[in-house]
Amino acid sequence: MFKQDSVYADTLNWLLEPDSPGVRYLALRDLVGLLADDPEFIRAQQAAHELGPIAGILDEMDEDGYWAEPGAGYNPKYRATVWSLITLAQLGASPELDERIAVACTYLLDHSLSDNGQFTASGTPSTTADCLQGNMCAALIDLGFDDQRLEKAFDWLARSVTGEGIAPNTDRQASLRYYAGKCGPIFACGANNKLPCAWGAVKVMLALSKLPPEKRTPLVESAIAHGVDFLFSTDPAEADYPMGRNDKPSGNWWKFGFPVFYVTDLLQNVEALVDLGYGDDPRLERSLALVREKGDQEGRWALEYDYKGKTWLDFGQKKQPNKWVTLRALRVLNKVGG
Repeated sequence: MFKQDSVYADTLNWLLEPDSPGVRYLALRDLVGLLADDPEFIRAQQAAHELGPIAGILDEMDEDGYWAEPGAGYNPKYRATVWSLITLAQLGASPELDERIAVACTYLLDHSLSDNGQFTASGTPSTTADCLQGNMCAALIDLGFDDQRLEKAFDWLARSVTGEGIAPNTDRQASLRYYAGKCGPIFACGANNKLPCAWGAVKVMLALSKLPPEKRTPLVESAIAHGVDFLFSTDPAEADYPMGRNDKPSGNWWKFGFPVFYVTDLLQNVEALVDLGYGDDPRLERSLALVREKGDQEGRWALEYDYKGKTWLDFGQKKQPNKWVTLRALRVLNKVGG
């Protein structure tokens, strides 16, 4: 249930306006706390799938289950299958409301998932990455798509963090090894000069936070412990993680956006840590304070990072109060008590 004061009660009413059916549906679910069998929630969920951006993205899907181009679905950015499914997941799309979602999820697994569980950009395991793996594992869980192949995807995800059972990228004879891109444990990434990539780490930890406790094997628990240690290895509010060839953190850490692809912001880092049970950890206090401070006097958060003109739909005007970003912020703050 949403923990209201006078400012945020007005914000909630703003999010519940019927002219934004996609936001209204998620606000009723995540802030108001309506149950799935509540008539008001059912009406809102149906409206979101029939009138909101969910419908707009699904209308662009090929009947075979892909967007833009057939195949692994990474290119073109940001309209291909990978990006469309990530967006649909963040919009709360459900296969129970539209069967095309299950068709698309199956297509992705058929064309992107390798035999060893890596999600790939081209169909070969050498083109996997933490950000891609984490994003797709998280998206398929959020979409409510159940497929046994996801067990293998999460197994690779966990092993890629701990290094258990994975050979170095120099061992080309090994059946399971790292590659030039995903080059080592603890989020090591070729794109970050072979250093741990915090953007990738957030995606991986977000995915692991969504895995039900009964499915968290000892390997998964070990990966979570490694990931939490890494994300708290510096103050998340400073984002002073390994920077590859740069001399300061990306400014995008402090630009809250929607949707969120591989570029990560502080809010998503907080989301992952809160969902893993660290909402009351003192090491997260400055980050939570920063999230609160970015809201304006009316309790609304601005869209600071977007993909205008690059995705199937746009989600608001940059630098203006934005319902999607506000929903993201209030969802996290609601979990930690306002």
